[in-house]
Amino acid sequence: MATHLILQKIFQTGIVSEPAPQADPALRTREQELHADILKVFGQSVAIRHLDAGSCNGCELEIHALNGPHYNIEGMGVKFVASPRHADMLLVTGPVSRNLEVALKRTYDAMPEPKWVVAMGDCGCSGGLFGESYASCGKVANVIPVDVAVPGCPPTPTALLQGILAAVSQGRESTGT
Repeated sequence: MATHLILQKIFQTGIVSEPAPQADPALRTREQELHADILKVFGQSVAIRHLDAGSCNGCELEIHALNGPHYNIEGMGVKFVASPRHADMLLVTGPVSRNLEVALKRTYDAMPEPKWVVAMGDCGCSGGLFGESYASCGKVANVIPVDVAVPGCPPTPTALLQGILAAVSQGRESTGT
């Protein structure tokens, strides 16, 4: 009986909430701006092949953060693929160990044109703590051409997004698309 009275009161009163406020673009974070920029540049999507050339896995943790709900990189049309034959971009972490030098070259050669290479982290950009030695070729650019180097130990996910966008923006400008 009481339920009937409550429902009757709700129908008599109607909706009393305020209308939803308008969006305030000034409140957007840099990540949201990056999402919009990436969609503009990529159009539909871009496929990334990640290759760990001998890293400590610090950079890989930041890459995993990109796939989480906060950055939602896949929602922006950026996806990671298992085969270099399906990739537009090669993301390389770590100094290139001598054992992975040939694998890195083969991965790069297997990618279709146009292709972009992003070296991630201090190790990928400069050889980091490991440098060049009997066991390490040093930076990625010593083995294959690099379009963008994203420094940091490890770089933040936002810095990595900016590096990915920089590589694709540069590539689109040079190909005229």
